[in-house]
Amino acid sequence: MDVGFIGLGHMGSGMARCLLKAGHRLKVYNRSRDKAEKLAAEGAVVVDRPGDACRGDAVITMLADDGAVEGVTFGEGNILASLGQNTVHVSMSTISVALSDRLSQAHGKAGRAYIAAPVFGRPDAAAAGKLFIVAAGPAKTVARCQPLFDAMGQKTFELGEKPSAANLVKLSGNFLITVVIESLGETVALTRKAGIDPHKFLDILTSSLFAAPIYKTYGGIIADQKFEPAGFKMTLGFKDNRLALAAAEALAVPLPLASQIHDHFLTAIAQGHGDRDWSALAQLAAENAGLGDGHATPRA
Repeated sequence: MDVGFIGLGHMGSGMARCLLKAGHRLKVYNRSRDKAEKLAAEGAVVVDRPGDACRGDAVITMLADDGAVEGVTFGEGNILASLGQNTVHVSMSTISVALSDRLSQAHGKAGRAYIAAPVFGRPDAAAAGKLFIVAAGPAKTVARCQPLFDAMGQKTFELGEKPSAANLVKLSGNFLITVVIESLGETVALTRKAGIDPHKFLDILTSSLFAAPIYKTYGGIIADQKFEPAGFKMTLGFKDNRLALAAAEALAVPLPLASQIHDHFLTAIAQGHGDRDWSALAQLAAENAGLGDGHATPRA
């Protein structure tokens, strides 16, 4: 397929490479052109404006936040004004439910196709083509894009005709990840202060009660205190938490845990941890337990 790809950050660059490896023809755009140039040697064509990538079968946006998606969709040289008649805009960014609804309405008014397909997975999964993709929109349009999803992910979950449903599921999933990080941080701090090796504690947990990959991945990061380089920055986690709370408020659904974690994110960012991995939330639990750098002195 002829595909445009806009947004070549930690996630987007790996996803674009998977598409190239699968034989798709790519036109790529990134605000920092050097990231796009790296893909030119692998067969991608670098373009100067987002709109220049919008004349093929599909254009994928994988950007950091609502502002970035709004900019490339509605700004100068934008996607919406440049989409080919049969080009699908596939929004794979983690954005607000409200913006996804706005995008769906704007594309519909313009007579252009739009679906949402946010992903679960860290950069290593993106590079390996092992993402989990949640796709929503008109069934025929989602089906047209399935070869792209097959190249980037290990499984695609279809969620019906309303694109923003996929965004709500993505935000809900990320909220659950923050609950896992928070609870791991608190229990590791508790056991560590008692002199228990955190790696032994996590081995017990992940070999018995909590064998899911999410516990093994983030448990290992927390036990090792390896919060840099960030696979997913604290500031992005804070953004997603805020969007989940906004979606919940719109539906009149209280999320008390999300509200508490919102304040923990804000504390971590205020203390200068915004560029660290979002699992550095666990460091707050360690500090609140009086562990300083997170390393306890075993109790006598």
